[in-house]
Amino acid sequence: MKKTVIITFLGNFYYDSRVTNLYNSFREKGYDVTIISFDWLTKDFKTQRGKISVYKLKKYRFPFTYYLKYFFILTTRLLISKADLIFAEDVYTLPFAALFSKYKNSKLFYDSREIYGHLAGLSNRKNVQTILRFIEKTFIKYSYKVITTGDLDSDFIYKEYNIKDSIVIRNLPYQTKIKQPFNFRKYYGLKDEIKILLYQGVILPGRGLKIIFDVLNRLTDCILVILGDGEYIDYYKSLAKDKGVDNIVYFFGKIEQSELLNFSSGADIGLALIENISLSYYYALPNKLFEYIYCGLPVIVSNLPQMKIIVDKYKVGMSVDPNNIDEIVININNILSNLNLRNTLKQNCLNAACELNWNEKIKKIFHLIEIE
Repeated sequence: MKKTVIITFLGNFYYDSRVTNLYNSFREKGYDVTIISFDWLTKDFKTQRGKISVYKLKKYRFPFTYYLKYFFILTTRLLISKADLIFAEDVYTLPFAALFSKYKNSKLFYDSREIYGHLAGLSNRKNVQTILRFIEKTFIKYSYKVITTGDLDSDFIYKEYNIKDSIVIRNLPYQTKIKQPFNFRKYYGLKDEIKILLYQGVILPGRGLKIIFDVLNRLTDCILVILGDGEYIDYYKSLAKDKGVDNIVYFFGKIEQSELLNFSSGADIGLALIENISLSYYYALPNKLFEYIYCGLPVIVSNLPQMKIIVDKYKVGMSVDPNNIDEIVININNILSNLNLRNTLKQNCLNAACELNWNEKIKKIFHLIEIE
């Protein structure tokens, strides 16, 4: 009989690389996998039920109804499901997955993908941060194994909860062949000499978009393509207009994970200028960095510790002070104007991608399961 896996996630399965990678890996190994996920952001998205379930949640005037529906759906699905392994892919699903893993005698894997008690988006809501810390502290002890996205995250988990043997699996892309790089120049009717800077991911404060807009004002023959969406999209569209760069900033929208690398590879430089506004961001090691590398894009990233280590080790771009516009402009111009440098960085990216891919690192989980 096939072993069964349930993956729970407060987000849309189709737009999250970590969850889709996990699903694909277990399916390839012959496991019976069920996804229970939720969407409240994607316009016109309708609930999808089945082995891959994505339930549409609406944030009504009274948030209570949103949480009540989420609670009811998740508890009902877990109650009627069988699982040898349950994955809680965030702190929001952790208490439900923990209790039901105990009830069903399943092994719980908790994917601590963020420093949840210090999320930048909640910096003005200390009470919510306190609640998240309490939830994590209370239920993390039910985990068979805790997974993190970086060494510093594992250090934090150890210091905070005395969990010594967490498994580090970075936010790496699934090893796959890029079919055809998307032609942004043709799509937008741009001249061949125009260079394409790429921002990829959720549109949120602190992710560097304001900085990038300021940088664009200092560059020539460059545009910015934004692959992503979020609750702050209207704010950043307005900000681009205020800063006079709305004619060279293109909000492309969200791309499903199965197609994302084909689009990303159509750019020239990948940007990850995350600001140090919270502990969670200080420890940042985002998907986009590794996806850029996999696509052969030289990167410009903030000199935050975990990103800087990757960029310096594999020599795939430049780490910069995100508050120093001059430094960012100089490094972008240097890459774009120096063909030899650009080709070297591109080749370094492709070499690094042989190691920095999900298929290699997920072996840690399967080894752990299969040796028992």
